[in-house]
Amino acid sequence: MPDLNVVRTARQEPRTPAARDAEARRHALRALPAPAPSAGLAAYHRERDLALQASPRKRANYERYLAHQRREAEPDYLPIKLDIENVSRCNFRCIMCSVSQWHKGQRADDLPLEAFERLIDEQYGLVEIKLQGLGEPTMQRDPYFDMIRYARARHIWVRTTTNASLLHLKDNYRKLVDADPNEIQISIDGATKAVFESIRHGSVFDRVVANCKLLNAYCRERGVVRTKMWTVVQRANFHQLADLVRLAAELGFKHHTFSLELVDWGLAEWRAANDTVSVEDQLDPDALMGLVALGDSLGVEVRFWNTTEKYSTRSPETLCPWPFERAFVSSDLRVVPCCAIGNPDVYQIGAPLDRDDPQTFTRHWQGADFVAFRKAHLEGRIPDICKACYADPE
Repeated sequence: MPDLNVVRTARQEPRTPAARDAEARRHALRALPAPAPSAGLAAYHRERDLALQASPRKRANYERYLAHQRREAEPDYLPIKLDIENVSRCNFRCIMCSVSQWHKGQRADDLPLEAFERLIDEQYGLVEIKLQGLGEPTMQRDPYFDMIRYARARHIWVRTTTNASLLHLKDNYRKLVDADPNEIQISIDGATKAVFESIRHGSVFDRVVANCKLLNAYCRERGVVRTKMWTVVQRANFHQLADLVRLAAELGFKHHTFSLELVDWGLAEWRAANDTVSVEDQLDPDALMGLVALGDSLGVEVRFWNTTEKYSTRSPETLCPWPFERAFVSSDLRVVPCCAIGNPDVYQIGAPLDRDDPQTFTRHWQGADFVAFRKAHLEGRIPDICKACYADPE
């Protein structure tokens, strides 16, 4: 799932009635309620405060980050967030995901637990990680749960995503909750077996439904709120949006997010493919707000992930925040600009990290390649791989 930072970009006033109507619709879509952590913003802030209180150098690093404000290509702080991919393999072949084209659904080996621990220890500035990339994290089994525990022991906020297909095996649903991640996103893209399995090839709808019920029941037993149902809206499920909210309630979810766009993983062929199934131009803000009301009646908080408002080079505040606060580390220890690309074979910054070097990412973060990448953003020379996210790329 993408970062929650969304910038407000000034746009030229549309000149035609049709253009004005389109802009008004985009504005209404941007005004839809956005997702918050399933445990609540107060819980997120409380955990961040605990992390900062536990480590004076983490607090000092965080204060340097706040003072930086995306104005220098050579930051004097370490990243405060990371996306860390523990596996780059999956047991599904979802039609909107580039993993479906990988040989046997795998790009590289899994990230060893020792390499994860070394990265967490090195990056003392971290307050948050997403532990998942282009793959199904539970396929790694116990090392995945150990990674969550290792980060949580340091009060790092951990968000993760799963397709829920393997949670019934070896009590994985219990192991996942007991590892204490702060948010577990479950991908559910169809309200019926036919639609779900037509989108998420290789899946078994009934198994996923049963596993979600197991997971949510165990969360209730433990007295914690951790899960969030996540739906990528597309042509095949567009007629089921209300049914998906009802399904969320049936499965025991308290939170449900609709993602209103399809990413292209930095590849032109995937942009063309996903444009054919996108329904962004058919979204009705009033109808979507009706889903919020439906959710409220069922005890489900319905929210929307929507990045139709792009970044801009007009000021440091409107630049993409990723180069200045975080990065994506793949399972084979290569650095990718962001989760919307998620694949170092498409684009990587610098050389692969050295898994035996305890300072490898620090040198990478401060190295010439990353500095040049940030400098390009600061000077308005947006790299080609990033231009799709900017309203005014050079």
